[in-house]
Amino acid sequence: MLDFVTLAMLIVVVVLTISIYAARFKKKFSLHRHIQIGTALILVLALVAFEVDVRFLTKWRQLAEVSPFYESGIVDWSLAIHLCFAIPTPIIWGAVIWLALRKFKTGYSQASFNRIHRISGRIAVAFMYLTAITGWIFYYVAFVA
Repeated sequence: MLDFVTLAMLIVVVVLTISIYAARFKKKFSLHRHIQIGTALILVLALVAFEVDVRFLTKWRQLAEVSPFYESGIVDWSLAIHLCFAIPTPIIWGAVIWLALRKFKTGYSQASFNRIHRISGRIAVAFMYLTAITGWIFYYVAFVA
């Protein structure tokens, strides 16, 4: 599951980038909306499966003990930094999606909300990218090195 999530985050980052490109440059707002909602639903399912696996099935610390970074505490530090982004990301992203669904009910012409959506969307994307990057760093120091 750890390997799967690491690879899946790469796919998520690429899909989110395509979604933003579709809205910002191609003005395909409906496609952007569907990609965001679909990706969010898939990530919720993956997150639940991942948490069940890590909490009850996989002894990740035993797997990480062979890492040269385990004894020095770098594995724990990299996990702590990763969690600083991973925990708020679904909350931020969920709020952006929820607000967009409420405010863009009648179309995409609410100019007053467009600016707020762009800013909050950028924050959500930054957190998602940082979640992926810090997750990859944690994966590397814990299981690859």
